[in-house]
Amino acid sequence: MIAVLCVVFGVVLALGQAVVIRHRAAGGADLAALAAADHWTEGSAGACARAERIAEETGARLVRCVVVGDVSDVTAAAGRGPFTAEVRARAGPGGPDAAGTPGTSEGGGPPGREEPWKRRHEGP
Repeated sequence: MIAVLCVVFGVVLALGQAVVIRHRAAGGADLAALAAADHWTEGSAGACARAERIAEETGARLVRCVVVGDVSDVTAAAGRGPFTAEVRARAGPGGPDAAGTPGTSEGGGPPGREEPWKRRHEGP
C-alpha cells in the first residue's frame, strides 16, 4: 500500500512540474511577443534580440521569432527532457476595428457584455 501511495505521489509531482513548465513557457512567449511588437521600429533583428532577452529573464528560451511590420510571432520553450513545453504567441496592434466591436456599446468584448465600470456608473 505504501509503495502505491509513493507512486501516486510521484505522478502528482511530475504532473505539477509539467504544469509549471507549461506556464513558464507561456509567460515567456507572451512577454517576448509583446516586447518584440513594442520594438518593431528597431527592425526584426533588434526586436527579436529584445524578445530573446525577455524570454531568458522569464526562464524560457526563444525558439523562433518573426516580425512582420508591427506584428510579432514568437515561440518560446521551457524545461528539459520529457518536461519540455513550446508555446507560440503573437502580438501587435488591434487593427482598424479594434476600437469598436459590433454588438457592444463601445468596443472590445463579446456582444451583450459591457465593462463592469459602465454597469456601476451608468443609470439603469
